[in-house]
Parts: sequence; structure tokens; C-alpha cells
Amino acid sequence: MSDPVLDLVGLEKVYNRGKASEVAVLRGVDLTVARGEVVALVAPSGAGKSTLLHIAGLLDTPDAGTVAIEGEAMAGLGDRRRTELRRRKVGFVYQFHHLLPEFSAAENIVLPQLANGTPRAVAEARARDLLDRVGVLPRADHRPAALSGGEQQRVAFCRALANAPSLLLADEPTGNLDPATSDRVFGALMELVRSTGLSALIATHNLELAARMDRVVRLDAGRVV
Repeated sequence: MSDPVLDLVGLEKVYNRGKASEVAVLRGVDLTVARGEVVALVAPSGAGKSTLLHIAGLLDTPDAGTVAIEGEAMAGLGDRRRTELRRRKVGFVYQFHHLLPEFSAAENIVLPQLANGTPRAVAEARARDLLDRVGVLPRADHRPAALSGGEQQRVAFCRALANAPSLLLADEPTGNLDPATSDRVFGALMELVRSTGLSALIATHNLELAARMDRVVRLDAGRVV
């Protein structure tokens, strides 16, 4: 596959190693996501998809195997460099929005940009542009508690894209929404991803949503099939 944004080779992860409760979650995962490709990761609960996403997004380290983002191997990097790369190159979306309750929708998108060194005026303009793309601009100055569940999650999408990452990782991004809202919110996410040329790895239980992506892979017995 040409020009991969994410390249995972031989990932292994074992919890409680050496104990009676040892659990091998990942058993040699190989997965590549090309530039601009949107890949659905389908797996039952407890199969290790969150662990895989955390390793791919530099929030955790594998016991074996390699992670490369845009051709740069992550093995051996110090915490500061990993944090820098994660902030610049990776966006995360979770099942729950995790917005900061004391800040408005727009401010939740501005803050990660400020942490990345973006001037405030530029950050505010980008926040409002992203909110406009997902139809939440009229709610820009509202705090999360004043937003609907679907609006909160669309703001979370915008926050994940605030620093223009190369890779989006999403863990059941519509899993806590009702079916009708889930469909609309997922459509907003896909429009954002397509319009920005992002690569994305999206974990979901919803096979109908998975079918709307470019490719579907399944995590089974610790391996991608």
C-alpha cells in the first residue's frame, strides 16, 4: 500500500504477564492505513480494539511490534517527542465526548490549538470554521451542558481535528447515541474526514456504519483479519 499514514507491524500486548490472570490481547497485529483512507475496525467488546487504538495513537506502548506514523517509527522515542507527535499528527474521538464543561463549544476547540502554539485569532477562526462544517456554529458559545448529545459529539469531532492531524482514531464515536442521531452524527464525521483528506481508523459495532467506510477489518483472537 503506497504512502501509508499508519503502519502497524506485529503488535503484541499482554496484560498481567506471568500471572495466572495473564491475557494476551494483541497477538501479532498487522495493519496499514493509507493516506485518505477510512478503515472500519470491527470487534466485539473486550477484543482489544481500544488497546489497539491507544497503541496506534501513542497513548500506550506494545510489548512487541512497531508503530510508524507517516513513515516515522515510534519505537525508542522519549515521552516528550511522543507527546509532540501525538498532539500534531493524531486526533482522538471517544464514545463519550469528554468536553471540558466550563468552556464553550468553540473554546473546547481553541484550547488544543493554543497548546500547540497557534495564535488565538487563528485558533478561534478555525474553531468556528469546523463548527460550521458540522452544523453547530450557532451553538459555538454554549457550554456542553446546553448542547444535545449529537451536538456534543460533533464538537468533539471538531476538537479532534483542531490541529489538522494526519490520522484520526475513533473508538465507537456514535456508540452512546440513538440510531437516528448516530446516523446524522456519523455523516458529519465522514464529511469532515473526506473534506480534510484525513486517514481514519474507526472502531464500531455498527455494521451499517462500517459499510460506509473504505474498508472493513475485524479484530479476532488478537489479530486483524
